[in-house]
Amino acid sequence: MTSSAIQDEYPDDVSHCYGCGRLNTQGLHIRSFWDGAEATATFTPAPHHTAIPGYVYGGLLASLVDCHATGTAAAAARQARGGSAQAAPPPRFVTASLQVDYLLPTPLGPPLQLRARPTDIAGRKIVVEVELSAGERVCVRGRVVTVEMPEHLVRPPSAAG
Repeated sequence: MTSSAIQDEYPDDVSHCYGCGRLNTQGLHIRSFWDGAEATATFTPAPHHTAIPGYVYGGLLASLVDCHATGTAAAAARQARGGSAQAAPPPRFVTASLQVDYLLPTPLGPPLQLRARPTDIAGRKIVVEVELSAGERVCVRGRVVTVEMPEHLVRPPSAAG
């Protein structure tokens, strides 16, 4: 398993995401760790992440699936291109499609575990499947189609001019 989170390796100009951006002081700071064929993450929701008393808000769960999948895609792409887990900054991926299936109510309190694996790598597109568990119970499954960000979005043109 990598010692640093995938998201911590993103260049500064693409590290502002509310879900996983290390430079977003108000963000969730989701951190994914690559383990050769899949990525794992742990997130403990705060009391304000409530849907109804005792349960996590579904929008937060979708955000966890989303950001963990794009981090997984970045690590998988780097590996598929022949790079080691920490050879160079991973390419930045964004979401093209997000499918989230809520299987069970997700309890507020315990840490949530995420596991993700790429199921299809085709050029700049990677499909990632994610499971989110509370304890031993899988509460959410997701399927995310990710695409590598075009260069003009990774490094936007300057506003001067």
